[in-house]
Amino acid sequence: MKLFHTILFCAVLMTFLLQFEAHSQTIQSEIKNLSKDADMIVTGKVVDQKSQWNSDNSRIFTKVTIQVDEYLKGSNNQDRIVITHPGGEVGNVGETYSHIPTFANDEDVLVFLKKSDKDQSLRVFEGDGGKMTLHLDKFSGEKVTSKNIKANELKQEIKSFVEKQ
Repeated sequence: MKLFHTILFCAVLMTFLLQFEAHSQTIQSEIKNLSKDADMIVTGKVVDQKSQWNSDNSRIFTKVTIQVDEYLKGSNNQDRIVITHPGGEVGNVGETYSHIPTFANDEDVLVFLKKSDKDQSLRVFEGDGGKMTLHLDKFSGEKVTSKNIKANELKQEIKSFVEKQ
């Protein structure tokens, strides 16, 4: 009976470790692809958001201003960038889109950006997959993602992928 419990424990442990490793490789692959295809990658803090109607009042767009802490790829040599995305709220009218990231004032973010072919405005690359919120971990005091990946390690990984291009 004791042998059965030991074998069962090892099987459960192996299953857990294999899933963890596969999940880690998936995240690394996603970061590699985002890093390769993004025009710009930055970390920073959301300092302003403004929603407005387009010229014919048929759609709402929001402009998100980010105070840049660090450029990981690309640069426009400015301390602030503006990201434009569809949706937002003007007066009592709201417009939402699936897979479009949302931002909050004072939110620390890491964003993968693409320049629009139409007007060269910056858009979050790959929708909500191209935006990561960074939180301060209470135990370590370090910034981490919602998946508990340390921001410094993630930034190093991104820089490594960018250098290899």
